[in-house]
Amino acid sequence: MEPQQAGVAALAREIEEFMAAGGWDQPPQLFALVPTAALLDEQPELAGQLDRANPLTPVAQEALPDGDLADALARIAWPDLVIGCALAQEIIVLPPGSESELPDVAEADADSLRRAAADHPRRTEARLVAAVLREGEGACVMRLRGIGGEEPVDEIVESPDLAPNLLEALKATLLP
Repeated sequence: MEPQQAGVAALAREIEEFMAAGGWDQPPQLFALVPTAALLDEQPELAGQLDRANPLTPVAQEALPDGDLADALARIAWPDLVIGCALAQEIIVLPPGSESELPDVAEADADSLRRAAADHPRRTEARLVAAVLREGEGACVMRLRGIGGEEPVDEIVESPDLAPNLLEALKATLLP
């Protein structure tokens, strides 16, 4: 793994752990990825909270507007200081082969598909974090919500291939 790729993957994990500390049922959260040194130059009062050894720091942004996430992302433009971004969102994951149990995609609207997935008996709730840099590196981390038992255990999956469309949408927000 290249150093930048390892760095963006570590940031995705850091953001997921931050979100996990807040529990489940959170709205989508957008983060700017900013060079730590530049952030400390602009806001020296953060010196006790940031680790200069980390080249990038995720900075939580204001809440995204309600409605379609793709529309919200399409309206975002970042200043030059921001060299990457990340999005954390809760999703529904269905088991392989369950597509045939959903309404026909050509005839169903997005809300109908979301409701059908949320009502599916074998669904799994998950939190997905996708992170990208202007140079194109991307990473995804997904926490599958543990079910059953007295102490449910969450499962963590990491792969840049988990959400290629979301990575592309995030990269588009970084274009000049």
